[in-house]
Amino acid sequence: MNAVTPFEGIGASVKRKEDLRFLSGRGQYTDDINRPGQAYAYILRSPHAHARIVVLDTAAAAAMPGVVAIYTGADTAALGSIPCGWQIHNKDGSPMAEPRHPMLAEGKVRHVGDQVAVVIAESRGQAKDAAEAIQVEYEVLPAAATMAAAQAPGAAAIHDGVAGNLCYDWHIGDKAVNDAAFAAAAKVVEFETTNNRLIANAMEPRAAIGEFDSTSGDYTLYTTSQNPHVIRLLMGAFVLQIPESKLRVVAPDVGGGFGSKIYHYAEEAIVTWAAGKLGRPVKWTCERTESFMSDAHGRDHVTKCALALDANGKFLGLRVHTEANMGAYLSTFAPCVPTYLYATLLAGVYTTPTIYCEVKAVFTNTVPVDAYRGAGRPEATYLLERLVDIAAAETGIDRVEIRRRNFIPTDAFPYQTPVALQYDSGDYTATLDAALAASDWAGFEARRQAAAAKGKLRGIGCSTYLEACGIAPSAVVGSLGARAGLYEVGTIRVHPTGSVTVLTGAHSHGQGHETTFAQLVADRLGVPVAQVDVVHGDTAKVPFGMGTYGSRSLAVGGSAMVKAMDKIIAKGKKIAAHLMEASVEDIEFDRGTFRVAGTDRTKALAEISLAAYVPHNYPIEEIEPGLEETAFYDPKNFTYPGGCHIAEVEIDPDTGHVTVMKFTAVDDVGRVINPMIVEGQVQGGVAQGIGQALLEAAVYDSDGQLLSGSMMDYCLPRAEDLPPVGVATHTTLCTHNPLGVKGCGEVGAIGSPPAVMNAVVDALKGYGVRHVEMPATPQKIWGIIHAGQRLAAE
Repeated sequence: MNAVTPFEGIGASVKRKEDLRFLSGRGQYTDDINRPGQAYAYILRSPHAHARIVVLDTAAAAAMPGVVAIYTGADTAALGSIPCGWQIHNKDGSPMAEPRHPMLAEGKVRHVGDQVAVVIAESRGQAKDAAEAIQVEYEVLPAAATMAAAQAPGAAAIHDGVAGNLCYDWHIGDKAVNDAAFAAAAKVVEFETTNNRLIANAMEPRAAIGEFDSTSGDYTLYTTSQNPHVIRLLMGAFVLQIPESKLRVVAPDVGGGFGSKIYHYAEEAIVTWAAGKLGRPVKWTCERTESFMSDAHGRDHVTKCALALDANGKFLGLRVHTEANMGAYLSTFAPCVPTYLYATLLAGVYTTPTIYCEVKAVFTNTVPVDAYRGAGRPEATYLLERLVDIAAAETGIDRVEIRRRNFIPTDAFPYQTPVALQYDSGDYTATLDAALAASDWAGFEARRQAAAAKGKLRGIGCSTYLEACGIAPSAVVGSLGARAGLYEVGTIRVHPTGSVTVLTGAHSHGQGHETTFAQLVADRLGVPVAQVDVVHGDTAKVPFGMGTYGSRSLAVGGSAMVKAMDKIIAKGKKIAAHLMEASVEDIEFDRGTFRVAGTDRTKALAEISLAAYVPHNYPIEEIEPGLEETAFYDPKNFTYPGGCHIAEVEIDPDTGHVTVMKFTAVDDVGRVINPMIVEGQVQGGVAQGIGQALLEAAVYDSDGQLLSGSMMDYCLPRAEDLPPVGVATHTTLCTHNPLGVKGCGEVGAIGSPPAVMNAVVDALKGYGVRHVEMPATPQKIWGIIHAGQRLAAE
């Protein structure tokens, strides 16, 4: 790759261009947008987890001041269902259960927060007041807030025609081969765990504005989305039946997403449809408490598993049975999370010869569950890395050594796993060794003794993880049930004076795309970062792209840009050859300069671009004017970041409080474009992982009421909960994309929870503790310690 001076290309820690507007309060988020003549929507939501709507009387509410309209499920029943973007098949080949997901409840509500009616008024306050005046009589039905309750004999059906509330019963692997491996094992280690349900809580709550132009018949939706083109496709084609040419979706600045803003939500369709009915813009902004019961939740797996080992601690086979909570409806990508983004990662970094996994997806009377930062890979990593630590304890093999014995060696790549995926590159020993050194693993026992002298319990834990990013290729995921292609698009527009505009289907929600993508251009075309503008998030400006999730922005979106820049360079060589009267084959390009090989004859990129737009001396019959190229990139494979995370914790036995004293992350994310941004992404992910391990859990009572429905009850990590996070990288290049990148957006949230929980268990090993469920709250830890003390006393 090329370089510019000052160096701003690949590998440079260029400060983020976009931060000036964010830090100065000049970002434009959806709620900052106000359209002329707009009305305001407020959603009346169900207070019950499961109930029939017996009476829904809007007459009194409709007569209140400022009310423009009130709509219920009867008004929207003829419209399409909110679609699911991925279909899974059962073990017998039959399709999963896919019940209707209405915009507004149609005779029945299925979770607390389900949409019952929308009130549209001249002000938000008037809409909210009127919503409180709607008279609703419910016949409360038995609720199933857990998967066990939903599958219990006689459990109430959440959806008609869905037997046993089971969405699908899926599997992967060869059961007979797996059974044989277990039969031959010298040791079998069994383990059962729950991966706790999480609520995303991005900085910016969701918001949407629908607008309709009666003169053209065009609709516009402004929304807090990670992938506006997919929202346009799903909402236009499947819900509102609007031709895509008549629907524009704009996602401006987005304040965090972590997966929760990938999906098509009912509110987006409601405001767009209502704008068409009323002939005026309609705006909805979610309240924070409302988001707890309307935004998709994450995780929520219950798993039983077993690991078969030989007498030397080599893994012979892994057996997994997981029940995954879907919530009340299928969210956009929900079915693939516990299957193709989870079970296919159960090999991890190990040479386990056979893996068999069964997954049952269950409907419950809770908020729908979908991808949350990492999406299936954190669940797989947590299960595997806790299981490996338990295996080490039960076999007496050191927990680092048992990992080394089972690592995939560096000379084994490309490595075919027994669960479909083929890894292209990695060096798991190198990242482990680097993390052990950086964390001073060898000196830990002295720190444990020093803590004990102060009456504290000290523990250390590691996690050697692997994930899959840039979901691909389209043909493969299509065969696995994806209902969309998973390519990406990039357009490079070189202007007459040499500045560049990048149009990308990837979309930023805080990752620094406007800087990183500009660095790609700086590196490849020799154009300063300041002269590169990045355009994204508007379906009227950008060719069809698939948005940002699964750490795909650089691996897929960046690769599309590289392909487009290659086309720019190829065309530029033709123009340069003509201007310098040379053969195209003799033109070289480097650092923004076209040169006739072996001579001092050169043309700058700006000279070529000017000639392209002012073609006075230009073979138009051979080369079209202009210098703009578009490329689509459909990856050949996933990318596979991996690494080692080490956590060191201290526990106060008097209070049960766990303090993470130190955290070390050594990650292989492929080629690093901007080290500063990578460090920030890893640190943010680690913060979320520590949150899951120690603090966060979405809790429902037996009636389906969300007990952790506000910041008062749902504990996000604060600055005081987070340790210094040491971040380092060790690079093995991805072999199948032109940048060699793998992805860094999710690694922190994937490797950190098991590292923290392994450290917690290590700290408590003197009490005979085998496992502690997340979150390891002070109350839980205090109870474990005092139960252990009582047993010791007896």
